This record gives sequence, C-alpha cells and structure tokens, in this order.
Amino acid sequence: MTYNSTAIIYNSSKARNLFKWLVKKPLLSSLLYSAFDFRTNPRKPICLNLSRFSSYHTRISHNPNNCIASSSSSKNSIFAENSSATASDPLKREAKMTVTAAPCIKDGSLMVNGKVVLTGVPSNVAVYPVTDGLPSSSAAFLGASSNLPSPRHVFSLGVLRHKIWWMIPRFGSVGSDIPMETQMLLLEVREESAVCDNNFSGQADGNTFYVLFLPVLEGQFRATLQGTPANELEFCIESGDAHVQTTEVSESIFVNSGDNPFELIKESFEMLERRKGTFAHVNHKKKPTHLDWFGWCTWDAFYKDVNPRGIKEGLESFLEGGCPPKFLIIDDGWQDTFNEFQKDGEPSVEGSQFASRLIDLKECSKFIGSDVDISCHDLHDFVKFIKENYHVKYVYVWHALVGYWGGILPSSAKMKKYNPKLTYPVQSPGNVGNYRDIAMDSLEKYGVGLIDPDKVYDFYNDLHSYLSSSGIDGIKVDVQNLIETLGTGYGGRLSLTRRYQEALEESVARNFKENNLICCMSHNTDSIYRFENSTGFYSLVLCSWSSRRSATARASEDFMPREPTLQTLHVASVAFNSLLLGEIVVPDWDMFQSNHYTAEFHGAARALGGCAVYVSDKPGMHDFNILKKLVLPDGSVLRAKYAGRPTRDCLFADTVMDGKSLLKIWNLNKLSGVVGVFNCQGAGNWPLKDGLENKPSSSSKALVLSGHVSPQDIDFLGEVANERWSGDCAVYAFHTGSLSRLSKDGHVQVSLGTPECEVFTISPIRVSKQANVSSEFYAFFIITYKYDMKQALNETLEFAPIGLIDMYNSGGATEGLSFHPDSGCIITVQVQGCGRFGAYSSKRPSYCTVDNKKEEFEYDPANGLLIVKLQGECKSRDIKFSY
Repeated sequence: MTYNSTAIIYNSSKARNLFKWLVKKPLLSSLLYSAFDFRTNPRKPICLNLSRFSSYHTRISHNPNNCIASSSSSKNSIFAENSSATASDPLKREAKMTVTAAPCIKDGSLMVNGKVVLTGVPSNVAVYPVTDGLPSSSAAFLGASSNLPSPRHVFSLGVLRHKIWWMIPRFGSVGSDIPMETQMLLLEVREESAVCDNNFSGQADGNTFYVLFLPVLEGQFRATLQGTPANELEFCIESGDAHVQTTEVSESIFVNSGDNPFELIKESFEMLERRKGTFAHVNHKKKPTHLDWFGWCTWDAFYKDVNPRGIKEGLESFLEGGCPPKFLIIDDGWQDTFNEFQKDGEPSVEGSQFASRLIDLKECSKFIGSDVDISCHDLHDFVKFIKENYHVKYVYVWHALVGYWGGILPSSAKMKKYNPKLTYPVQSPGNVGNYRDIAMDSLEKYGVGLIDPDKVYDFYNDLHSYLSSSGIDGIKVDVQNLIETLGTGYGGRLSLTRRYQEALEESVARNFKENNLICCMSHNTDSIYRFENSTGFYSLVLCSWSSRRSATARASEDFMPREPTLQTLHVASVAFNSLLLGEIVVPDWDMFQSNHYTAEFHGAARALGGCAVYVSDKPGMHDFNILKKLVLPDGSVLRAKYAGRPTRDCLFADTVMDGKSLLKIWNLNKLSGVVGVFNCQGAGNWPLKDGLENKPSSSSKALVLSGHVSPQDIDFLGEVANERWSGDCAVYAFHTGSLSRLSKDGHVQVSLGTPECEVFTISPIRVSKQANVSSEFYAFFIITYKYDMKQALNETLEFAPIGLIDMYNSGGATEGLSFHPDSGCIITVQVQGCGRFGAYSSKRPSYCTVDNKKEEFEYDPANGLLIVKLQGECKSRDIKFSY
C-alpha cells in the first residue's frame, strides 16, 4: 500500500543525509527538494515528497534557555501512537504522513505517543526535531520565544536540586508538585488514565509508559523545570549574566518516551551525548581505580582538626581489626588558609568560617615539622610514610573548585600571580526559592576571592603538580556549584563553569596517572552537561576533550552522623539521584561510620550502590562485624556493575514520607542480581514539603512495613543468564540466610522496622542435562520401564551461584560459571575472595575441589543450599562440583 505525503523540515546537512539514506534503503522511493538558495537563505525549509509508507523515528533535541509552562495532566498521562503535527511544530506534516510516537503540539496540547501530556501550550512554544543520523520516533526538544531579550526567561508550558549544591527527589501527580530548579522529570503514564484524571490508583501493567523531560544547555543558557499553583509546568532559562541575553531557544527541554524507564533514561542520555557533545556517558569514561578498594576519609573523624598523628592512629586501628583501608582522603583541614573575619579570642560569627581563603598552595603547619613517632618533615614525607607502613595504595586530598570556600586571598603574595578578584555571588531566584543555605549566605556577605579564568589552569596545574610530587594520587574537588553564582562579567555561568571545569580536568589528566577526581557539591546541569560550544555546532571535535572526563561524583547531601533525621533521607536521595547521575558518573555515596547506629543500613546500601565504599570512623571506633560484610581481607570490595537505583515499582512511591512504601534498590553483578530493601519511613521528612519540619515521627520505632521481592525487581536480569533461562531464580536473603526458589513472577515477603534493611541475591537458575542415553537403550526399556526411563533421559541438574554469603553483595564475588557434561556433570565456578561460598543445587554433588584440592562441603536437600568454605588468602579460586 502506498501513501503520498509531504514533509517540510529545516534545511541542514543532517536532514538531507537522513532522507538520502531513506531513499537508498529504499524506505522512500523518491526525494524532491524545493528550490532555494543555500547561501542566501540557509534556514529555509526543505519540502520533501514522500511516496512510500514508512514508520520512522525522529530524534529531537532541546536546550535550556527559557521557561515554558502549560497545564499538566497527572503523572498518568497516556502514551500511544503519534499524530501529525500542527503549524506550531517546525516539522510540519500532512495528515497522511505517519510518524510514530514523536512528540508534537496539536490543538494547544503536547502529544507524546499520540496522548496528551500537557494542555494549554502557549503559541510561543515549539517542538524541534533532531535528525541524529538514524531515525527515532520517541524524542524531541522543546523551545520557546519571547518578544524581548533577557538573561532570564520563564515560559509558560523531577530529580530536583533542593539546595544550590545538591538534588533530592520529589513525588506528585500534578504540575504544582514540581518545584523550582527541577533538573529531571519522569512521568508514569497508564492506559486507563485521562488527561484530567486526578484519581489514579493501582499498579503498573503492560499498558504503562514513561515520559522523560530533561532540561539541558543551549548556547550560554541552562534550563530547569518548575510548576505553578495553577498546575502549569514552566521551564526557565538563565545565563547568570545580565549582559548575556536572548529572545528565543529551540532546544531547551528534551522529551522522550518508552515502556522501560531505565532503558528510556539511558537511551536519552546517549542521544544527548551524541547530539550535544558536551559530556560523555559513564560507559565511555575511564573509572578511577580507587572505586574497587575500601577507603577512609578523615572528615567526620577529625573535621578540620585533621593531623598526621590522628591519621596514623586511625590507619593502625583499621589494620589491627583486619580491614586496612587502601585509599585515604585527607579532607578539609590540611590547607594553609586565613580568615580575616574571625579574630583570635573573639566569639565566632555563624557562617564566617566559610569566608576563609587560601594563602598558599602548600600544606599548613600541622603537616610540617617532625612528629614524636613520625619523622616526617612535610606532606611528601608523611604520604611516603603511610604508604610504606600501612600499605595505602591511593591518597587523595580535598580542595574547593575556587581553592577554598572563600576562594584565594587577593592580598597574599603567593596568590597574586593568579590575579584574584573579590567577587560577590548572586544566586538564581530558583535556588533562593527552594532552600536557603548558610554557606551561600555567608559567601554572599563576605565575597569570594575568585581566580582569574585566564589564570585558573595555572592555579590548578601549580597546585596539582605540587601534590603529585608529594605522592598524592588524586583529588576531591568540592564547592563546585559556587561558580554558577559568579558568572556576571565572565559571559555567564556556563561560560565560567566551562573554563574552570576544563582547566581542572586538564590538570588532573596531566598530573595524576589515573582519572583520579571526585567531584562534589556539583548537582547543577552546568556541571552535569557542561558547556557547549557557543557557535551552536555540536561536533565532538569542537567540544574540549577535557570536559568529558569526570567519572565519579558525590550523589547526595553529606552523611551527617549527628543528624538522626537525615539517615534514611541520605540513602533514598542517593538512590533516586542515581537515576540521573548514574548515566554520567559513578555515583559516590559519601562516607559513613561503621559504629553508627545506622551503620548496617548505610553499609548495605553502599554494597549494592555500584560505588566506592569508605568510612569516616574515628580512630579505634569501628564495628568490624559491619566492615567485614563489605571488605575482603585484601582491602578490596565487591562492587556491583551499575549505579544502584530504585526498582520500577518504587519509582513513583515516596519511600520516605508516604508511611507505607519500602525502598527497594536493584543492581547487577556478573552472574546474578541484587535487591536491597530499606525501611526509610518515619525517621525524617524531605525538605521543601510545605509546613513540615525535618524531625522524626514519634512512632518511628513502631513503623514496621511489609513488602515483597521478586526476580522482576531486577531489570535486565536476562543479561546475566544464559539463552535457555526459563525465568526461575534462586533467591538468598542475607540476614535470615534463607534460600528460596522462585519463578520470574514469584516473590518472597519481607517485613522491616525503621531503619532496617535486608539484601537479596537473585541468581538465575542454569539447567544442564546430566546423562546421555542411547536411542537403542531407550527403545528397549520404553516398554517395561516407560516412566522410569523417561525420567532418566530427561534428568537435569539445576544450579545457581549465590556467592560469598557472608558479604552484603554476595554475588559480586562470582566471576564465571561453566558446565562440563561429558562425564556426568562438572560445574566450575570462578570466585574472587575467601569465606563461605554458597550456591543453589538441585542435587548433592559427589565431591568438591577448590583449586584442584578436594574440600568438604555442606548440602541441605530441603532447599538446595550448597556451601563450601574458601580458606586461606583472598584471591581468585576455581571451585569444581562433580555430580
């Protein structure tokens, strides 16, 4: 069947190449261009006659330069097939042309998959297509225009940033639930809901779809989303410099849809990576080597009183307990600073501590001079001492992006070469509208000694080369979002961010062997997406290579041991923030303390977070029972493959404040999946909830919740199973030690108080034929022993490796699995580490060997749990089970 239709698109080489490609396939039988002069009118549309039916995907990009608002449907807007676009859409199509799923504006509504997502869309809002080399049907950019130029626009049309430094999640069903500075919005759309239906309830089913809105960067502007009391959705663009203005943006809000939220998010970031060229997906970045080792950070152990003697005592106490840290972060307190607003003998003024400024690149006096027990004269000697005596592999130090909290001291003789200038931050109305921050209030009052952007590379290179020569292996760079408030006179916030970030990453690449950089306090899209070339072209060649390197970043507000209301919020916020950040970096869950009352809660979360594992214990104050569930004797950790994220059935549940939902976090290992279940209810409230103080519920101790865990909780579990996998799994509960066999849609119950947790290893069951019987033999016995021989012929062995069952992330230890059915059946498992290895087996093995040495094992026929103890040093082992 043939359809004739015409499409009008803006002229570009990409557009022409796309349709030429379609003709070659041949998906289009003819291609006719309208006549026009490329040189005099390069933006004039091209008219294309399409004389063959073809369903194709159009990739579209968006940029953050204005705020667009329109009435929003509930979170249950409906997806289906796309309809044709209206005149407000720059990609205009006649009704007969079929384009599936592409977002468009029709009759004043934003349509996604043919269903209304937003209503009342103003006429100045437009949908812009992106041709990204291949067709795509589900994505587009939103843009908008204004009659007057301005450095900040709000146009009428979430992971959310609740402080200037950090993001937190928020949940809702209408536009008014979306706060200012929202940097990601995920909508769940169900077939039975309508655009005005606010009474949705029920579980997701096969008719559920998801719509993703991502505010991004365009030119010198960045975008965010926000709601209004009238349930309008707006997007805001701003440059951060009154002299950098615009009247129009065309690629501010990226919109995409799909039926799997995790695939949707990943695909969207990969599309943006190709389109924008300003950042790299985490899969394309070199990961810092410290991620796979246990670490210790000095912050909560000493705060700014960190000193060589205390560090030495801490390393000794870890070593004595059998958990030696392999990486060390010397946090704030090692630098040489001066505070002109805090006088000796005078009471300190709240917030004035943030006005301290850096006066020298070298370490402060605490790290200079001879110690009674340590003959170390400077930082170099001390780093050498701890590496040689405590076998620390990596030592990082902390510094702020601008040198120190208050920048560098303009009057310091050693700092004058960097041409510092006292600059006063100006916060975006979006930040102030959400949450006031004491550090920012202080910096607005006292100012920042800002390094000249033309000198910032020299500053970083001088600092990092000195640190590298002292034996330092990497850096943790904090206070990064401060730069967004200092863009006036420097071309705006994105321009200044680009110059600082590129200089930082280039210096790190030059002075440290690995990509050893931890970014911190950097949850703005300026840093997440970085800066795009101001020419408007998106070629990777035009984007600085250094702006695509950072591979790990803190994913939440600090762990605060003295704040009981923030413990459960910390775990929940990292899990939800990882939906966004996990596509760009390896999320850093921050330190915790092993002897804290919530240590089990935090430790289990980090075990399945796919992140670095490090603590901030005070010397001699450790719980090694907790640490040994995380750390192997050689100091390595069993890190999962991806960023730990909420399971699909938790994505739209407020697992902190709804009083009924457990938080489930999932991840994958090489041969199995893992799900952690956490009761985060009743211990604190999300900031920004109107009228709620951040205090624990009086009934938090009694808040016991029940839920269930299923193999379906782990998306992509099929990745780690073989092609013959039936869906059956072995499920091992860490705390109870129970082993269950479940079908793919089966489940086990779990009940937890606050703050309690349980970790489930979910391993696909592999099946192997155990015996070969000749056809003649079977034919002879089929008459007299029909049923017995059928059973013998079809007898199978079922096996599923669990891993090191005394570790939170048991499956992280299993490296490989192979079946050898030639003589009966032999199963070989490659395991990293030592301790008790567990597996599900449908039969008892005849014997077991570890590295070809016969070993005893335990087998429980009631549930199929098979256990062998791996003795001796922590290394890679080959375990063979013979049947």
